[in-house]
Amino acid sequence: MSNQLLRASLSVGANINEAQNAESKADFIHKMKISAKEADEVEFYLEVCNHSSLLPNCGELLEKIKTISRILNKIIASSKQSNTLKQS
Repeated sequence: MSNQLLRASLSVGANINEAQNAESKADFIHKMKISAKEADEVEFYLEVCNHSSLLPNCGELLEKIKTISRILNKIIASSKQSNTLKQS
């Protein structure tokens, strides 16, 4: 589980980095959506840690990934909205 948590965590940042160099607005949104999905996966693994007596408590990390998820979802929503406004 630790390896999967590490991979998902690194993927959040890697996809955000890729989004910054996106070829189009649609590509940017797509990469940010991938980051959001990976953040959800990280949140899942941290929740498992918090509910297991055998694993360390990750409360602080859990709050941080929830904040990151909210930011990513806001970026995605506002990017889609600006895309819609330009097409009108």
